[in-house]
Amino acid sequence: MNTNNLLKGLTAMIIIATLSGVTAYAGSRGQQGPPPEAIEACKTKQEGDTVTFSGRGGESLSATCQTIEGELVAVPAGHKNR
Repeated sequence: MNTNNLLKGLTAMIIIATLSGVTAYAGSRGQQGPPPEAIEACKTKQEGDTVTFSGRGGESLSATCQTIEGELVAVPAGHKNR
């Protein structure tokens, strides 16, 4: 294998490794946005209604239906927007 082909191969490997690392990091940050249960809890409600739903860890959460980015979702008391 000549030097030019070796450099091309190494460059390709570095690019693939970098992209794999970025993808793994993005996936490790966790789910973004409200869980499906928070959306479902407010499906037949109006903004300001109170609901209870199961959170991501299975815990029971009391929440208020709020419109966020055009979607009505259950927002638990004390929830901080990120």
